Amino acid sequence: MKWGIRKKLMIFLLLATILPFGTGILLTYYQTIKNINKESLSYNTELMVKGREELTTYLEDIALISTVLYRYTPFMNVLTQGVGENNKDNMEEVRRVLAYVYNSRSEIEQMHLYINKGRDSFTNYHSRISGRGKNQTIYLHPYYRKLEQDKTNYSLIEPPHTIYSYNGLSIIPNSEKSTVLSFHNKIRNVPSNDILGFMSIDINLSKINGIVNRLYKDNENLSIINENGTIIYSSNKALIGEKSQDEWVYAVQNNPHQNSMNWDRKDFSGVIFYENIAVQDNSWYMIKSIPYSSLYKSAKETAYMNTIIALVALIIVLIITIIISFKITAPIKVLIDNMKKVEQGIFETDFEIRGNDEIGMLGRRFKSMVLQINRLIDQEYKLQLENKSAQLKVLQSQINPHFLYNSFQSIGTLALKMKAIPVYSLLTSLSDMMRYSMNMREEMVLFSQEIKHTKSYLGLQKQRFEEELNITMNISPDTKEIFVPKMILQPIVENCFKHGFSDTMEDATISICSYIKEGQLIFSVQDNGRGVKKEKLEVIRKGLYRKETMKEGKEQDSIGLKNIYDRLQLYYGEQATLVMESVENKEFTVMVRIPVSLQEGVGGYEGTNR
Repeated sequence: MKWGIRKKLMIFLLLATILPFGTGILLTYYQTIKNINKESLSYNTELMVKGREELTTYLEDIALISTVLYRYTPFMNVLTQGVGENNKDNMEEVRRVLAYVYNSRSEIEQMHLYINKGRDSFTNYHSRISGRGKNQTIYLHPYYRKLEQDKTNYSLIEPPHTIYSYNGLSIIPNSEKSTVLSFHNKIRNVPSNDILGFMSIDINLSKINGIVNRLYKDNENLSIINENGTIIYSSNKALIGEKSQDEWVYAVQNNPHQNSMNWDRKDFSGVIFYENIAVQDNSWYMIKSIPYSSLYKSAKETAYMNTIIALVALIIVLIITIIISFKITAPIKVLIDNMKKVEQGIFETDFEIRGNDEIGMLGRRFKSMVLQINRLIDQEYKLQLENKSAQLKVLQSQINPHFLYNSFQSIGTLALKMKAIPVYSLLTSLSDMMRYSMNMREEMVLFSQEIKHTKSYLGLQKQRFEEELNITMNISPDTKEIFVPKMILQPIVENCFKHGFSDTMEDATISICSYIKEGQLIFSVQDNGRGVKKEKLEVIRKGLYRKETMKEGKEQDSIGLKNIYDRLQLYYGEQATLVMESVENKEFTVMVRIPVSLQEGVGGYEGTNR
């Protein structure tokens, strides 16, 4: 997948917008959460401590109401001696105390007084003091029984419950049966532990509501739970008096020395703050739970607003990015289209240059370059062609091929008259070589013609070196009718004499073979000359494959391996290869692979053979 400038520019500008905004939003969100956690921990801890102190003071006041009676001697005498039969003064003391205590607190709903001496019971419900009643089964009441059995416990608190009549003395209509919290107190004959009686005070939850409601907000929950897990108070009114089913209640009870913890379970996910409340011998826990959704509400709102702002900014940046990218890349696309025309050989430019920026400068330079190329083609290139043509004509005029051919024929005829048959054969081979090499009309020839030309050359060399030169040729018949570039084989063979046998010709052997494999003509030339070292071979390969033009005046062979390789690349491109292998002091091999079929249009030829 190609990544154009337009796409890169759009992605870069988008990232330059998204990354800062996104990072800012995330950092703001997490920093806000961190600050909220810190502030929430400090604020709620302080709030819970104040709530605990206020609630403890209030509950202690209610629990200690009965202790006032110890300072009122006439009433204590009644408790010690009993009310007695038809004793109006004692009855009046009882009524006075019940009325006094009831009126001391507006939240008191009902009071119950039990005097152990005489087993007398009295109640005061809504300022209606009952008559004298007998209670022979006082210890069937669970809290009185527990107070009687526990010598160290003087006050018990009964969890919230529906108000009930003590000993059937109070008349409580069903419509007035509210939820109350009961304080059951044991009255002793101080300093002994002898029980003089019991006093129970039922209060409504209005004062507790007033204290607790200041400790939590909407979406938060606050509960007061006793040591048995019974809910004394809850922001969910329906749960008051019920057993708590929350798992975190037990975790709170097991960690009494802490005051907060994080909780992330299916039943609840948030922060829990709690305080221990000790009232007389009763141990309660005030627990406040704040869900994360409520705790981080402000942080989420801030993040939401930042996200909205970021999205709006992103849309604006996206629109601006598209406009800028199109404005920047449109001239570049025009340049690319014109460059494609130049690649196709159409040296024309048809675009208007606007702006003085880098792209405008590039456009002007491109137009100037195309104009310069046109001038070079019209002037220098054509002039060079004319010069080359003139030089060629001069060379041709200097040595007329027909003159040479006629001269060779005359010398050959003389050799026959002199009966010098070997001389005639050599002249014939030399004549054939010159006629073949000087025929400039053909660029592609049959491989059989290349073999014939090579044999003529080797015939001359054989005459020169006689028995010291051995030649083996293994030419596959199906390779002879394949067209190849002219002068592709003989220069390789000539290279053996120039380099492989330059020092000695003793037992020199040249092997030539050709065959067809996988749609390619493969031919090789191998000599048993001196070869080259690996390092030297690598240097030769690099020089062969290097793409460079020989400077004027630099000496080079008219037709060598470099020339052969360059022509192969010209005709066949990457379809043709020339490979060299050598073993030092043993052999040197050149192998050429060319396609049997010329690539369509390459070298001015089409098809396979002619």
